[in-house]
Amino acid sequence: MVDAAYEELHRFLRPGVRENEAVGVVAKTLYDLGSEYVEGVNAISGERCSPHPHVFSDRLIRPGDPAFFDILHSWNGYRTCYYRTFAVGSASSKQRDAYTRAREYMDRAIALVKPGATTADIVKVWPTAQEFGFADEMAAFALQYGHGVGLSIWEKPIFSRLTSLDHPETIEEGMVFALETYWPSADGWGAARIEEELVVTADGCEVITKFPAEELIVAGRQYYTIDGPLNLNRDSQSHLNTTWGRGEV
Repeated sequence: MVDAAYEELHRFLRPGVRENEAVGVVAKTLYDLGSEYVEGVNAISGERCSPHPHVFSDRLIRPGDPAFFDILHSWNGYRTCYYRTFAVGSASSKQRDAYTRAREYMDRAIALVKPGATTADIVKVWPTAQEFGFADEMAAFALQYGHGVGLSIWEKPIFSRLTSLDHPETIEEGMVFALETYWPSADGWGAARIEEELVVTADGCEVITKFPAEELIVAGRQYYTIDGPLNLNRDSQSHLNTTWGRGEV
């Protein structure tokens, strides 16, 4: 159901729509598909991405904005918690780099998931809070993070450098949990957020969140110039995409 909500969101996102309108599109899609309760939709865009709040606003989305979403709802009593990040129209190289970093930490964590591993094993491959701009692990709590998903949004086991290194929990076959990664972009205002839900199998895990996330997806209409499609990897400040504007001539 959330896969479908992200499909609708991808079609809807474009410059000029508001974060709260995106929340409405998601909620309508889920209720149309039979959701019992849309518990929350985080919608964060542009300069609101860093630092990262967990609420939506009425901010207008602009060309080149990063935008990430977390969809939480229930069906038959069971919850989802599922982040995805988009670039609207195009993405700067710094935003792309942030996404690549968040994806790397996600993939390194997933590779370690299997029965007998511990939550400490997972969080050791994630960066310290200071590495991505926070004073301590409490301040960065829930950014590089993992948690059980079931009849509640947050259940055991918990994956966090704040607690897991000192109080590790053993991963068991049949567990269902989400892993979340976050990385701020070097421009000081963008960021990337990825979350995958997993089922632990006998020899590893299966990722059950299926909307694509291996690379940064661009939403919104494709623009064309006289020379062909506009490069999707570009700065939202137009002069920074030309040699004269960058002062290279």
